[in-house]
Amino acid sequence: MDYPQYDPQSANTPLSDEELQSLDDLLHALPLDGAMNIEGLDGYLTALLVGPPLLGTLATADWLPLVWGGDAEGDSHAPFPSGRKRKQATVWVLRHLQNLACLLRDKPDDWQPIFSVAEQGEKEYVSAQDWCAGFLSAVDLDQEAWSPLFDDPALGPLLVPVALLGGDADQLGEADAKRLQDIEVVDELSRQVADMVGVLWAHRHQD
Repeated sequence: MDYPQYDPQSANTPLSDEELQSLDDLLHALPLDGAMNIEGLDGYLTALLVGPPLLGTLATADWLPLVWGGDAEGDSHAPFPSGRKRKQATVWVLRHLQNLACLLRDKPDDWQPIFSVAEQGEKEYVSAQDWCAGFLSAVDLDQEAWSPLFDDPALGPLLVPVALLGGDADQLGEADAKRLQDIEVVDELSRQVADMVGVLWAHRHQD
């Protein structure tokens, strides 16, 4: 399957709120369990930008189809209902990727991750669990390249909340699994994840 290569010099045309919702709806409607939602997609693309420089070495076909759970062999558009839907999803994903890159590079204070938000009384709680699952999907593309970041004394601890929130529940220890049942704990870890992104971006682009 041929896909356009990501171009860091392309125009920045951020997705509108309506387009983000339409992309989320499109992915949600696909018949594959592995399709990401918009939060997972946001985490996935963010990891591609702040981690090891994989985008310059991977063909788009090596990372993009993971967004919707993979392409079907011998079918020109599956799992999408049409080639037009596949093309629309591709365009939206690449536009969102470029917008994230431009925000992190030019307006880091304006960058905001797409996390779930729940209100309880007067307080808002955020959850980055789907976002972190998407982030770890990017890590899985090249675990060897990511290993030095997880092993780094300064960066490794910053990635612990990502591993806790986005990791496989079956692999969590009993104590961690119990902690993540507490909405306060999830909120605290999620906010640490948001802070981590800027640090990883700076580390990748340091002189």
